[in-house]
Amino acid sequence: MLLENQVCFDVHAASRALDGVYRKELRELGLTYPQYLAMMVLWERQPVTVKELGVALRLDSGTLSPLLKRLEAAGLVHRERSAADERSVLVRLTPEGAGLRRRALEVPGRIFEATGLDLAEVLELQGTLRRLTAALDEAAR
Repeated sequence: MLLENQVCFDVHAASRALDGVYRKELRELGLTYPQYLAMMVLWERQPVTVKELGVALRLDSGTLSPLLKRLEAAGLVHRERSAADERSVLVRLTPEGAGLRRRALEVPGRIFEATGLDLAEVLELQGTLRRLTAALDEAAR
């Protein structure tokens, strides 16, 4: 029962350390790490529904709504009811939000460098974490 023997703590500690590096890198963009993840989804495809964004980010609406409000207040996204389904809210980038992508292009490389891992190690780690997530999702069902 030692903390140092717990895989959960190692994952938690690594996540917090990664968050710290992202915090530093994203400061000049004016984004938090969760906001950056939301913007990445929107830079990849838009419009997306709030529900789709929540699924992609693994966030519930109670966490996602305030995040989107802050992005909207910053002028980076716009939310609107879907004409096809009024229960659905669409999220789109504003021109400013789309333009922020150019400034964010260097972030992944700087994060990669900060890990101290080579490409093969990062790819192996990603594969391991994805298998771990899938196994834990299955166990939680």
